[in-house]
Parts: sequence; C-alpha cells; structure tokens
Amino acid sequence: MPVIEVSHLTKEYRLGALQGLKQTLLNAGARLMGKDIPERPMFKALDDISFSIEQGEVVGIIGHNGAGKSTLLKMLARISTPTRGSVKVNGRIAPLIEVGAGFVPDFTGRENVYLNGAILGMSKKEIDKKFDEIVDFAEMAEFIDTPVKRYSSGMQVKLAFAVATSIESEILIVDEVLAVGDLAFQRKSFGRMMELIRDKNRAVLIVSHNIRQIERICTRAFMLDHGHLAADGSVSDVCEKFFSGSNEKIAQDTVKTSRARVRASGEAEFLSIHVVDKNNDPVDEIRVGAPLRVRVRFRLDVPLEKPELIIGTHTTDFFYLTASSTAVLDARPDFEVGIHEVDVTFQQYPLAAGTYCLRFAIYDKDRRAIFIGDNLSTFKVTSPAYEAKEDSHRMLDIPATWRIKERQFHAHPELNAQRAIRTS
Repeated sequence: MPVIEVSHLTKEYRLGALQGLKQTLLNAGARLMGKDIPERPMFKALDDISFSIEQGEVVGIIGHNGAGKSTLLKMLARISTPTRGSVKVNGRIAPLIEVGAGFVPDFTGRENVYLNGAILGMSKKEIDKKFDEIVDFAEMAEFIDTPVKRYSSGMQVKLAFAVATSIESEILIVDEVLAVGDLAFQRKSFGRMMELIRDKNRAVLIVSHNIRQIERICTRAFMLDHGHLAADGSVSDVCEKFFSGSNEKIAQDTVKTSRARVRASGEAEFLSIHVVDKNNDPVDEIRVGAPLRVRVRFRLDVPLEKPELIIGTHTTDFFYLTASSTAVLDARPDFEVGIHEVDVTFQQYPLAAGTYCLRFAIYDKDRRAIFIGDNLSTFKVTSPAYEAKEDSHRMLDIPATWRIKERQFHAHPELNAQRAIRTS
C-alpha cells in the first residue's frame, strides 16, 4: 500500500498583492451596485499532478526555480491545501521544510526545543526522551538556556535541524536543508540524513538544486516544470534529462543574449572565440577524448610587451576545468596595436559528455588584467551511445585497462584454472 497517493493535484494562486480592508469593502460595494470588478489572473503552481510513493523509497524532486517543488512539499505536509485533486498520506510526517520557522526569539533554546517539537507533532514525553540527544547533536549545551534572539542564524538552524530530524516518522520531507551551519556541521547533518534514509520503513522526499547529491542518495526522481510533472523514473534517467535540458538552455541563452562575464581595462577588444576542427573550420562539438582546438581573435589598442594569454574551459555553473597559459613559453612575443589571432590545442580533452564554456584572458607582463572573459562561447562534448547512461556520474573520461580473472571450478581442485581477460 502506498504511503503517499497524489491524484490530479492542482494548486492555484491569484496574482497580485493582497488588498487592504478598505479596497475589499469598496469592491464589495461596487459589486452590490452591479459594477464589474475585474478579477486578477490565476497562477497554477501545480497543474494536474498524479503519482504514488511506496514505503522505503527515496525520491528526489528537481526542477528550476518556480517549478512547483516547494509547493508540492507543502501540499504533502498539509501546510497548504489543494485547489483541486487529492493528497492521501498514510503515516506520520516529519517535514524539514522551513527549519526554525516556529522559533520564538524571546524563548530560550530549551523552551524552543519543546515548542518546535510540539509544532512538529512530538509529545512532551518524546521530547523529554530525546532532549539530550537533540542538544548534543546541535552542539548547543552551553547556550541552551539563552534566549534564541541572542543566537546567530547558524545556531538557530542547527538547533532546529536537530529537533526536526529527531522525529520518529514514516515519511520524511526535506526541502533544501542539507547545507545548514558550518562545513563540519553540514557533514554531520548529511550523515544524520543518510541514517534516516537507510531506514527502509521510511519514505523520504528530498527537494534540492544539488543534482549530484540527488543522484547519490535517491532511488527515484521527479522533475517538475512550470507546475507539470515532466518526468518520473529512475534517478539517473531523470537527472540526465534535467542536465540535458539545462545545458541546452544555457547554450541557447549564451548565443542569444551573450551572457558573458567580462572585465576589461579598455585597452583590448575581444572579437571572437571558436572551437575549430583539424581543417580550422568552426564546430560546436567534439568527441570525448578528442583534441580541443580553440581559436581567439582580439584587437589591441595599445602595444603590449610579452603579455600572458590564457585560454580555458569551465562548466556551465562556472567550475573551472582546464586552462593553458603562454606563461609556460620560454620566450613570449610582444604584441603590437591591431588585430591578433591565436590558437591553442589541448591534445586530449578528457571531460565526459556535456556542455562546456570557453574563457579567455589577457594580462600584461606585470600581471595586470587587460581582459578577462568567462562564458564567451559554449561547445558540446559527445560520447558513444553505450557510454551515455554513465555520463552524469562522472566529469572526467580517462581511458582505463581492465584485467579480469575468471575462475573455472572443476570437480577436482587441482584442475582449477585462471584465465585473464584484458579489455580497454
């Protein structure tokens, strides 16, 4: 029997600001007088969504901002009610949606633990039993009898997270709360979450923009798009679909709107940057492991003595991957005023299939920035079809050689043999 059943769920909101009492009374009077008051348009945060979740499933919910992820979780946690459709939940819910939302600033940490626990459905007896564990996990023993208004925001969130994750429940709902506190506590909170997830008697729903994290800990994924359920399936397939759609959009936006990040001194003008093939023709994709040839054209308005040029690549979310600099050359040339064209070749580009961006920079001989540009253009790396399913689980494509020993067992131990298989 599913622990969660959602059928044709729709949630609508009316666009525009809330009206004051005066305007509401005026509108009511106008309607009584037979006047038409234009209705503000409705917005569908969720549009006819249906699915079910079984006990023990760990489901990741992904999508761009405004896709309806948090709205869906609020429906499931009964924080908000549907406009149409139904939500059936069989079991106790522990919602980690807005940790610390119920804290009262003038109450002490101790008082807020009991208050927040009660809000989340825990009895006083349950809180008494878990109180020391909550305080120890939050590392708040020294400050537990201090008013919360004197806590830092990180201290409040740590205590709230400790309370929320102490609930005994059949369903855990998590909304972007795995990055709480400092780095050490983030690791600690992630470990706590993994303990909860490993409990096969609990269904877990996680909303996160960290898609790699969703891939690691979930067994199934939903993708929401403008209130619609765009995908529901294995976590690898859904995340791959999300990455593909995001990369396509980023590539299109880069071409259409030139979303480059540029800092320039005014002494140079960037003209163009392209990936080129062996015939020096511009291309927009290469194969995994193939050479990456990049050509840049720029104009100098002042002469530069032995400038340093850098050409590199980064991910669509600006994680720098590769770079080559003329600083490694034994003798860097001088550049006169005018238009210049330079090429660089990375003999083997080892990145897995995906969309990547090009960057270019110019520094003078004293390392003063003349031009620095990121996201100047995009290109794709493609892989053979048989590798595509694993592309989302790696960033590097490094050739490897396998040696597999296969044991063959016979009736007599002395006849056992080993056979080596080499693959690459």
